[in-house]
Amino acid sequence: MPNFALFLATSLAITFAPGPDNLQVLARGISQGRAAGLVAALGFAAGVTFHTTLAALGIAAVLRSSPLAFQILKLAGAAYLVWIGVKALRSQGLAAAGDRPRQPLSTIFRQSVLGNVMNPKVTLFFVVFLPQFVDTHGAQSVTLQMLELGLVFMAQTVVVFSLFGLCAGTIGGWLKRRPRAGLWLDRLAGLTFIAIGIRVALRD
Repeated sequence: MPNFALFLATSLAITFAPGPDNLQVLARGISQGRAAGLVAALGFAAGVTFHTTLAALGIAAVLRSSPLAFQILKLAGAAYLVWIGVKALRSQGLAAAGDRPRQPLSTIFRQSVLGNVMNPKVTLFFVVFLPQFVDTHGAQSVTLQMLELGLVFMAQTVVVFSLFGLCAGTIGGWLKRRPRAGLWLDRLAGLTFIAIGIRVALRD
């Protein structure tokens, strides 16, 4: 798989960057304990399979219909990554994870999966992100490569989000003592996304 190291590094940067999903995992862990945080993490990661499938089928269709369209999508994806970076640089910092009422673990899992699946922005992200790391001239089909990349993304999401859930109390306390920490996390993530977007745009 070409550029696998770059894909994994980018995926980790995206997963660690402050966002609604990992904030909800933190909130669950802080308010209801480690088990709730871990279940929320597994729920959000499970939702990735839905977006990966949509992206894989859609991109394969685009590639079959027009290589030029695929190149346009590639540039659009690079621009989208740069836009995410600029947005992160302009962010005012990480919002604190708030308290939530206690709920059964099955409810937390279901809500986490649906929260991820029902977010069209996540589908859009996968549509423009995964193709940047596909080898269109390789022996494997584009659909299979996209599914493999999606599984890798899901696996690292499980690991990172599970750490967030298990360490929610410690992370939450650290953030409360350092209210500007999220600001610098956003700055670092923003620069990372911009650099990756430029790298993707220049890659043959």
